This record gives sequence, structure tokens and C-alpha cells, in this order.
Amino acid sequence: MNQIQTLIVKAHRIVVFSGAGFSTESNIPDFRSDSGIYKQNKYPYPSEVMLSHDFFMAHPKEFYEFYRNEMVYEEAMPNRGHLAVAQLERMGKLEAVITQNIDGLHQKAGNQRVIELHGSIHRNYCMKCHKFYGLKKILEDKPLPICDCGALIKPDVVLYQEGLDNEVIHQAINALERADLLIVAGTSLVVYPAAGLLQYYGGKEMILINHDPTSADHLATVVSRNNIGDELDFLNHELQEMQE
Repeated sequence: MNQIQTLIVKAHRIVVFSGAGFSTESNIPDFRSDSGIYKQNKYPYPSEVMLSHDFFMAHPKEFYEFYRNEMVYEEAMPNRGHLAVAQLERMGKLEAVITQNIDGLHQKAGNQRVIELHGSIHRNYCMKCHKFYGLKKILEDKPLPICDCGALIKPDVVLYQEGLDNEVIHQAINALERADLLIVAGTSLVVYPAAGLLQYYGGKEMILINHDPTSADHLATVVSRNNIGDELDFLNHELQEMQE
């Protein structure tokens, strides 16, 4: 814990790279753990199939049933980890949050410098006229959210078979190249191309917080298997005291 604290205090341009494990303390399940979405699937198709572009186009009603029930947690609140990262931004130490999550909890906690690799449940667009809709439209229009023009609305989330937005990738690479400390938290680092972005990190020090081993453990200065909230909540209080 003291080593993690020292690294954060010394750093000036921190990038936080967050995954699904970052939001589990907000009661949002991850994907690959024993209690995750993929292993607890109760639908007639594998979860990965139901989250694919082809499935969305061929079976939009089934997609939206799965999406509303398994991917959208409207009432979820930021946890201690989210609040600590927001504190880093207020202190002027945060270059950016790069997240694989679509829940919007980093922004809800107060972060403004958030790069969403896989989109957001809070942004939705008509597939024909591109009119924007918030999450309310997705939740209330059943079985399918239909635009005023009569076309289907699609969540602005990256499905399997879809590529990441080039501008979003550019922003993430730029932030990683500028960073002097990288905090990787709550991600198994098995989802590409997102996980491959770590190769652009230009600094020397890395903190990795994840319950299970990852492919980047050997690159990290410090590896923690603790809960993200436990680690970052402690740091948050320490940094607040230093600021005072």
C-alpha cells in the first residue's frame, strides 16, 4: 500500500485503465468470473453471440431483451474506486481515464477526462437519421426503441464484430504516451484491441489491481489482488489529507 501511495504522489500525469471489475463493487457483474454475465447466461444463445453485430441486426428483439436485463444498470452508483479516481482529477494529477466500461460511472463520480473505448449505454442513435436518444428511450420503448422517423435505434456501444472508433483510439494512445503512471484496474486484459493499447504507455511505473493474474503482471511495478475500492479508497483519504 505504501509503495502504491508513493507512486501516485510522485506522478503528475496518471492514466487509469479500467475494466468490468472496476464496477463490480457497484453491483454490476463482470463478464468472465464465475458470477459474471457469460457464465450465468440464462438465454438460448451464448452471451457473446447476443452481443454481436450480426445478432443485433437479425434478432433485435432478443438483443434488446438481453441488453436491458444484463447490460443496463440505471440505478448503479459510483463506488469508492470511482470516487478516488475523480479525486485524482480534481487534484490535477489525472491525464485521463480510459475505460472499457459502458456504464458511465466514472462520469457520474465526477470525472470529465473519460475515454470510453466501448461506448456508453447513455448514448443511442437512430440507424437511419442518426437522431440522438438517451437511456430513457431504450428502457421505455418495448420491445424495440424506434426513432421518430420509424427506424431502429442502436445503442452507441461497440458490439462484437464492430471496430473501435478511430478518434477514440487516437485519444487513448495520446493519453498513454503522455502518462508517467499507469493504473490498470479491474480488467483481465484479454479483450482486444483494447488491451493492446497498453503497448503505447510511455512511462516506467505501472500499478495493476485485479483479482486474477493478467498478461501484464510481469510489467507492473506493483500488483495487487485486493478489491479496487479497498486500495483506492485508502489512497483517496491519504491524498485528501495531503491536499489539506
